[in-house]
Amino acid sequence: MPAAIHVLNGPNLNRLGTREPEIYGHTTLAGVKAICEGAAGPHPLVFLQSNAEHQIIDWIHEAIDAGAGAIVINPAGLTFTSVPIMDALKMFPGVVIELHISNIHRREAVYHQSLVSKVATAVIAGLGPQGYRSAVEAVRRILDTAEA
Repeated sequence: MPAAIHVLNGPNLNRLGTREPEIYGHTTLAGVKAICEGAAGPHPLVFLQSNAEHQIIDWIHEAIDAGAGAIVINPAGLTFTSVPIMDALKMFPGVVIELHISNIHRREAVYHQSLVSKVATAVIAGLGPQGYRSAVEAVRRILDTAEA
């Protein structure tokens, strides 16, 4: 069975489609989930969102324990503040893609220093909701190559 891809979403991403559409677009989180499901192919997809840091950490631990192949994570505001999420991701042995809908480097200075980038395999930012497709397709290619 192909390795699972876990897509984890942080605070306020449940408001996609209505929150600052000039930055994040009009695609809802349900729309993002559909994008990811389409891109995952035969890989099982776990798609989750929480506004609570501890829940995201628990989900990273669950991905580790389940032997997931990859984590695509949009930690949202926790990107810049959460040492515990960074530490949890350091324990994950698979591919980690940090994802941001907007280009965090074109935004205010508070968004420029990601803790997650320090442990991520790769970073995708600024492609809008379609960045999720790019991230899931990228990990799918990596996993398929490793499984071949």
